[in-house]
Amino acid sequence: MIALSHNKKKQQTINKEINFSGIGLHSGENSNVKIEPSDANSGINFIRTDFSGNNKIEALWHNVTSTHLSTTISNKENISVSTIEHLMSALCGTHVDNVNIYVDGPEIPIMDGSSKPFVELIEKAGLRSQSLNRKIIKVKKDILVTEGDKFVKISPFKQFSLDFEIEFDSKIINKQACQLQLINGNYKSDISSARTFGFEKDVNKLRSEGLALGGSLDNAVVVGENTILNKEGLRYKDEFVRHKILDFIGDLYLAGNPVQGFFSGKKTGHYLNNQLLKKLLSDDSNYEII
Repeated sequence: MIALSHNKKKQQTINKEINFSGIGLHSGENSNVKIEPSDANSGINFIRTDFSGNNKIEALWHNVTSTHLSTTISNKENISVSTIEHLMSALCGTHVDNVNIYVDGPEIPIMDGSSKPFVELIEKAGLRSQSLNRKIIKVKKDILVTEGDKFVKISPFKQFSLDFEIEFDSKIINKQACQLQLINGNYKSDISSARTFGFEKDVNKLRSEGLALGGSLDNAVVVGENTILNKEGLRYKDEFVRHKILDFIGDLYLAGNPVQGFFSGKKTGHYLNNQLLKKLLSDDSNYEII
């Protein structure tokens, strides 16, 4: 079981501006990103600098417009940013509540396929406490969403804890489950380095659909029939399930505040993660803000 501590009492933003650039995993386009500190209670906002007018997109669950292989958010003008989940995961894991993220392209750079580069940039910039307390979404009853043999569930619990299982028709991955305790900021050591992954057999099909155009062995674990194609191998023996947890933490942070509860999931992905938030937050009796 993983417990991610949300025990920081005050809201936080970054101490100084962060800049980075890189290629988008799916679009194959380069983009430049600038993250700036923002006021308490302003939340996490993405701003597309290559558009004028209403170019701000709030990082909230009801703005999710696509969950196909990544999480995309859009505003009312249909201006969108995709593959936000790794950056959102890093912001959650480092307890950042309020920032503005300026990006001049359609997709957040994939970096090395994990959230570690973002965590390191946030640590380098430093964090600043703000005057207002954090708001935590405390789950009051069991919420379950399913699709076939896939499910994700949240139950009342005094921390943020996770227990996940994945299963793939692959000799290399097969089944993996992750049950470990994550407290005192060890999101960085236990989750952040886990990279996104894909299968060698799917690459041509994805590219013909205009996806994975920026994917390479530098930013994804590529699984062949009998081996991992990356020369350096895996960063964790169960890197695949840990990456699914990394994604989940990022998707869940679209609640707008940290969520306190026990999460269990099997074969869940971006779609079910978003459905869980939808079901949880559409009924006030499911949760309270503490």
